[in-house]
Amino acid sequence: MKLSAMALAAGGVGNVLEWYDFGLYGYFAPVLGRLFFPSHDPLASLIGAYGGFAIGFAMRPVGGAVLGHLGDRYGRRFVLLLSVTLMGLGTTAIAVLPTYAAVGVTAPLLLLVIRLFQGFSVGGEFTGSVAYLVETAPSDRRGLAGSMANIGSTGGMLLAVGVAAATVTFASDAQLAAWAWRLPFVLGGVLASGAVLLRRRLKEVGAPAARSRELPLKRAVRHDRRLMVVTILFCSGYGVINYLTMVFFPVYAATFGGLSQGQALQVTTLAQALALAVVPLAGIANDAVIRRRTLLIVAFGAELAAALGAFLLARDGGLAGFAAAQLAFGILLALVMGTAPAMVAEQFPGAYRMSAYSVTFNLGLGIGGGTAPAIATALIDVTGFTLAPALYLMLAAGAAVVGALLMRDHSRSPLL
Repeated sequence: MKLSAMALAAGGVGNVLEWYDFGLYGYFAPVLGRLFFPSHDPLASLIGAYGGFAIGFAMRPVGGAVLGHLGDRYGRRFVLLLSVTLMGLGTTAIAVLPTYAAVGVTAPLLLLVIRLFQGFSVGGEFTGSVAYLVETAPSDRRGLAGSMANIGSTGGMLLAVGVAAATVTFASDAQLAAWAWRLPFVLGGVLASGAVLLRRRLKEVGAPAARSRELPLKRAVRHDRRLMVVTILFCSGYGVINYLTMVFFPVYAATFGGLSQGQALQVTTLAQALALAVVPLAGIANDAVIRRRTLLIVAFGAELAAALGAFLLARDGGLAGFAAAQLAFGILLALVMGTAPAMVAEQFPGAYRMSAYSVTFNLGLGIGGGTAPAIATALIDVTGFTLAPALYLMLAAGAAVVGALLMRDHSRSPLL
């Protein structure tokens, strides 16, 4: 069995769209907060916008259960085409959505409905692509193959922060509020069209549970309940770290560190570019040099140790301090992103791999990642302690370490 370039590209491209859209919403949260959740208190508007960010994740476990079931019953290609089509429709809908000034309370309600729709559609996107990539790769290349999904997600975040930085840099505040914020979401619709065309060329794989009457998710709960709980713990910590460091952190630096929004986004663009280069290297390393669990524990342990210092640099260190912290966060997160996909996908047998993986991953991301920016902002608002997000990040890193310790390590072993 050889790695297929077509499978690698098609597996990654949907994640470009998924994380482009979710990253874009996070980076434009201050603008969307003013347009859809107006308030005399800017922090309250930001919390409202991040609530919209979080609600998209609330539907991901539901989407994961439904799309994971379809993937186990009817094959991975079917789900990969369906999820990217639905996601593209949602992204395009945001681009044409009227604001609060035009239609009043209907505007935020419509935005929240679209976020729910998008959350459902991406519930099977990342996990479906990882399952496809890992299952079609040789045993000594599964780390690299699985990392392609996160190369896609990192590329999507890089594209999101780059487009956001360009938009806020070249558009005036008035233009940004009036129409410029819509253009990046239009681009998301274009990306979706390209992803559909590419994925139509994939060969179908999977559907190993088609002969069984028992639901794949029911089988997963019956056989691997403890492991599913452990995986949720791991993915929750991973999710908090992901969204605090790559989505919330630049907003934090602009809000509390005295940087302009453009400066913060430009630095984060550089960090995402660096991460994009490190992700495949981490995949190669955990295939040939270091076992997956060991690399994950090292990376999350370093996040725990660096969290407080990084937030201090973002708050008090100026542009140079923030840049050093953000680049360090980018490298550490890239080590995880190049390792975690294969590690988690390998936990479950093929008969219910996508169902178990989709539900646990999306519950973890929904509980941890989707709520992280809103919780971090609320912690500052309630406590008045601007370093509260660093403590939250440390808690998440500790949870991820515990989860990694309790998971099985199937590095380079045959798939279950």
